[in-house]
Amino acid sequence: MSRFVEPVVLTGQRWVRLEPLSEDHIPEIASAAGDGDGGSLWFTTAPSPDTADAWVHRLLAVQAGDQGVTYVIRRLADDVLVGSSSFFHVDAPNRRLEIGHTWYSGSARRTGVNTETKLLMLSHAFDTLDCVAVEFRTHFFNSTSRAAIERLGAKLDGVLRSQQLLPDGSRRDTVVYSILDIEWPAVRNNLSFRLARHQ
Repeated sequence: MSRFVEPVVLTGQRWVRLEPLSEDHIPEIASAAGDGDGGSLWFTTAPSPDTADAWVHRLLAVQAGDQGVTYVIRRLADDVLVGSSSFFHVDAPNRRLEIGHTWYSGSARRTGVNTETKLLMLSHAFDTLDCVAVEFRTHFFNSTSRAAIERLGAKLDGVLRSQQLLPDGSRRDTVVYSILDIEWPAVRNNLSFRLARHQ
């Protein structure tokens, strides 16, 4: 039986190659997670060097069946693993999915890495998978993530209040954004324009 989201390699023109996550990536993820503060931010689920093994196994379990695919992001310039992003919450009958669980090494931030990663993933979702909508969700307090999602051209759908109970006892208010298939041509043009400015 074929999956809605197959674990295929996605390769960009200049910045990144996206490879489906495997256990073999654990040492590189631990190293990448040590470059920056992603795993130390209380409102994210990014790995730290100490949690890389558990993080990989948790996401591999999530993508079992047809629940999505997690990609590691490899910088083309030096072949170094610099982060990860996922297709998940796959709703194949309605041709919808979410992009998330995204984090980057400190050295990859403020470069063309995120722009080309999102261009590749959104192109795959809309042009290959024929998605009707792609969703993004983030913690209300993650202002950096919210700004990055808005720069993509995603529109705010709303805030799910107390959507999740976190391990520390706090409640997560989840901000929901989406891009529709009819909006994709304009979003693609915007991402391509921004990517050209990183050349």
